[in-house]
Amino acid sequence: MAREEALREDELRIEGMDCAECAMRVERQLTKLAGVSQVKVLLAAEKGVVTYDPRQTSLAQIKAAIEETGYRVREPGEEASAKGEGPGRWAGRLTSVRLAFVGVVGLLALMEIGAEWLGLLNPAVAWVPAPVALAAVLVGGYPIFKGAFLGLRARSINVDLLMTIGILAAVSIGEFVSAALLVLFILIAHFLEGFTTDRARAAIRELVALTPKKARVVQDGREVEVGANELRPGDLVVVRPGESIPADGRVVAGHSSVNQAAITGESMPVEKGPGDEVFAGTLNELGSLRVQVARVGADTTLGKIIRLVEEAESAKAPVQRFADRFTTYFLPVVIIAASLTYLLSRNVVATIAVLVVACPCAVALATPLAVVASVGSAARRGLLIKGGLYLEALAKVDTVLMDKTGTLTFGEPRVTDVVTNDRVEVARGELLRLAAGAERYSEHTLASAILGEAEEESPSLPEPESFEVVPGQGIVARLDGREVVLGNRSLMAANGVAIPADLEDRATALESAGKTVVFLARDGVLLGIIAVADVVREEVPRAIAELKELGIERLLLLTGDNERTAAAVAAQLGIDYRAGLLPQDKIAIVRALQAGGHRVAMIGDGINDAPALTQADVGIAMGVAGTDVALEAADVALMGDDWRRVPEAIRIGRRAFRTIQQNIAFGVLFNVVGISLAAVGILSPVLAAAAESLPDVAVFLNSSRLLRSS
Repeated sequence: MAREEALREDELRIEGMDCAECAMRVERQLTKLAGVSQVKVLLAAEKGVVTYDPRQTSLAQIKAAIEETGYRVREPGEEASAKGEGPGRWAGRLTSVRLAFVGVVGLLALMEIGAEWLGLLNPAVAWVPAPVALAAVLVGGYPIFKGAFLGLRARSINVDLLMTIGILAAVSIGEFVSAALLVLFILIAHFLEGFTTDRARAAIRELVALTPKKARVVQDGREVEVGANELRPGDLVVVRPGESIPADGRVVAGHSSVNQAAITGESMPVEKGPGDEVFAGTLNELGSLRVQVARVGADTTLGKIIRLVEEAESAKAPVQRFADRFTTYFLPVVIIAASLTYLLSRNVVATIAVLVVACPCAVALATPLAVVASVGSAARRGLLIKGGLYLEALAKVDTVLMDKTGTLTFGEPRVTDVVTNDRVEVARGELLRLAAGAERYSEHTLASAILGEAEEESPSLPEPESFEVVPGQGIVARLDGREVVLGNRSLMAANGVAIPADLEDRATALESAGKTVVFLARDGVLLGIIAVADVVREEVPRAIAELKELGIERLLLLTGDNERTAAAVAAQLGIDYRAGLLPQDKIAIVRALQAGGHRVAMIGDGINDAPALTQADVGIAMGVAGTDVALEAADVALMGDDWRRVPEAIRIGRRAFRTIQQNIAFGVLFNVVGISLAAVGILSPVLAAAAESLPDVAVFLNSSRLLRSS
């Protein structure tokens, strides 16, 4: 136990990784260190999370191990080198010069080869002299040779080693121009890998860009502009129209409309006033607000979303584990295939082609690109999916279970029906006004619903001259000098109030629909009835219909509420139900369905449904914006209370899983076909190098569709 407590976790920003094999190289290097118990290298987020025992290894040793693999660890607070004025800028310029030089040489070589093939050039005339071609090999091949050397130093076989062997073999048999072309096409493939990875990172960068860099803080009665990273809880910030809110907090003054689409996915701005909560990264559209800061930086809801999206690829789906195993065994298999090609054919050119055409990166990138694209795009729409594991789980869901109160419904009673007695001249608004006056100081759960509805109808509510609560029955009050009785049938009978048959029938029908009915009488005459219920969210019926269209086999309501209420809600939505359940009953139902071979999604409010959410294959929590516990606990989090996101989440999961399968299948097929064609001499080394970038491009194009459609 003491040993576990001694473990430390550090997050390191790593520059220079541009392919999945790069991340695996760093991961393998770190796992060799004594005391390192867990390593997560996240390609899209450009970071590594290392758990280690500081008594056996130090942070400095970890950084040194990373830099031994050829990558750079960025210090906290330091901007990325590519954006700054440091060594990254010069490295970028050197790469451009290198690619330009090799590109010119390669272009001349291709023109020469084409001219010879068309019979337009005497083969004795060389447009690219051997020394120039060799210079292109040395200049352009430097990063490839360096990668091979670093791999050998770490005692691992990598793609750069295979490429280096192929290039050196071409040089050794005097094929200098072919070697230069190999280098050119390999550099192009590396560039495309980097571009592909960078596009995946765009989803993260767009989220990071939502956080404003500056904030306006009130100090000694004056507004002072400071960096948003300098804010502290308790600070008072001013947010003017058109500005982004720099931190999570609560409005203390002002009224405005705030666009919260970045956090909750709501399409319409939300009105904010004193006491309302606001989130970092949301846009203040109209009035000026004064906000007291509650959470800053990484602790804000947006900060947590960014972190979870960055770490999305660490929650590996089973399909990704296949890709990892493939890339682990692929390179040794390629070495064996090249060796067999040479032993059986004695054809050096074919052997070189086998080494050059091998491309495990497409398979390795197949899952991370699709996962980050899907998760990042979904997060911008208020839907947080915590990695590939849950994307695959969503894709396979065939059963959806749901809580009622706070999930299907608003979780608070609302007036649904107001029925006046036709025999008495009384308006709807008057009936509500009298009911609200009687309930004005009541603590009953129905009081807030009646008061809220009445306030919308009438700006002024009567003050009761007296009132008496009759436990279990209702209230007897005096309003405007007249006696008002509000309650159930028993209270009406006790006060000599007769209920007409038509109103009795209407009350019975409302109760059969799961609503609570109260009767209101004045001076012994029944004025009407008011029905109150926890109302189903308006978007739920359409969302349920979409789930059915998606082929979900079972839709089941699980609630601790009574049979009558559960039956009414289930009938309204056309789903099955189980009523009167305790938390352990819900878990038992989930387990029984899983034992029957079903993939179960459970939808709840993220707190009181936590046991069932955890037991389900994928737990979906609703309305968790600003709720730390629910945000951390859920597998899928809906930042707002919008049921339309539920079928959308399943669609995103299915699209992502289908895309991952396509990526992996294409990557494996390309390598099998490419190596086979190279081994029998059909694919030359130059064509093999040119073809090597094809699977990366295909994986990128296929995965990039998720950025648009998720």
